[in-house]
Amino acid sequence: MAVSFRGIIPALVTPFRDGKVDEKALAEHVDYVIEQGVNAVLPCGTTGESPTLSHDEHNRVVSLTVEAVKGRVPVLAGAGSNSTSEAIYMAKHAASVGAQGLLLVSPYYNKPTQEGLYRHFTAVAEAASLPVILYNIPGRCSVNILPETMERLSRHPLIIGVKEATGDLNQMIRTIELCGKDFLVTSGDDGLTLPLLSVGGGGVISVAANIIPKPLVEMWAAWEKGDIAKTRELFFKMLPFFRSLFLETNPIPLKYLMGLTGRMTSEMRLPMCPPSENVQATLKKVASEWGLA
Repeated sequence: MAVSFRGIIPALVTPFRDGKVDEKALAEHVDYVIEQGVNAVLPCGTTGESPTLSHDEHNRVVSLTVEAVKGRVPVLAGAGSNSTSEAIYMAKHAASVGAQGLLLVSPYYNKPTQEGLYRHFTAVAEAASLPVILYNIPGRCSVNILPETMERLSRHPLIIGVKEATGDLNQMIRTIELCGKDFLVTSGDDGLTLPLLSVGGGGVISVAANIIPKPLVEMWAAWEKGDIAKTRELFFKMLPFFRSLFLETNPIPLKYLMGLTGRMTSEMRLPMCPPSENVQATLKKVASEWGLA
């Protein structure tokens, strides 16, 4: 049976302590989100501060996540890079330790053409022989995977979906229209999950699911049962929380909130830094309202 990446997938934070990956906290965090009912987990995404992980750390975080999961849910490993050879290296490692899929972000800074994007993604998919979900986030990468390119990529048997973080619902609709119902279009923004579900999306790769996984899991369950009213109720209840996570650049607010829970430190790596005092005050209020601290 083919692995599924539908539903609620937390883009896992990477806990740090004294400048190093806190392996114990990471394993405990994986247990926590799985116990809350998430459908899969994603190590080494943007939320996991992948740009500041060394290659050895990146590989270790993926390996440790697979070990901690113990086969309970699929592992979708972040393996993106603006260097195709580097992405292939990380993708092959993820495959070798038992990840079930790859999340590949668009090459950033070097701004490839649409043809370059096509060649990059297909090269990595074929090298690792794992299902691939693309990650389209022009705001961080300065390049947009156009729906027509997405349709071309969707014909590849290993490229099964996209995490859409363009913020452009019209583009997402066009991608769904061109790529068909078997191509997974999942939200990369918690706050667009319900609108995307309504037009054929398949879930969310979520920042919020690190810290409030249960309500998200309940919302997904309601959607799958066809209970639109309950889905809508839960979505709008969480919407202010979603907004609080983006008061500053992700994962700054999330890491601060995670520190307030006591389950890990709020430590980040430069150039990520603690939130401003005003944002800290807002986040403390949010944590109190949600019973997180």
